Amino acid sequence: RNGLRATVGVIAAGEYHFGTGAAERMTVTSGLLRVRLAGGEWQNYPAGTVFEIAANSGFDVQAVSGPAAYLCEFLGN
Repeated sequence: RNGLRATVGVIAAGEYHFGTGAAERMTVTSGLLRVRLAGGEWQNYPAGTVFEIAANSGFDVQAVSGPAAYLCEFLGN
């Protein structure tokens, strides 16, 4: 979309950690994700909400009440 790089995916039940090289914008497209950004507290993101992750950082994520789908857009260059 508009020349941006993006991926889509589904997060299954469990807790995961993802590292980032580039800054990212995550849009939850279905389900509910519980997210802890580096140095932050756990926050819930239901379908239709967005959160951003800084470059060279990371985040922990859990799918709540079943799988959750997302769109990840890579920001910057």
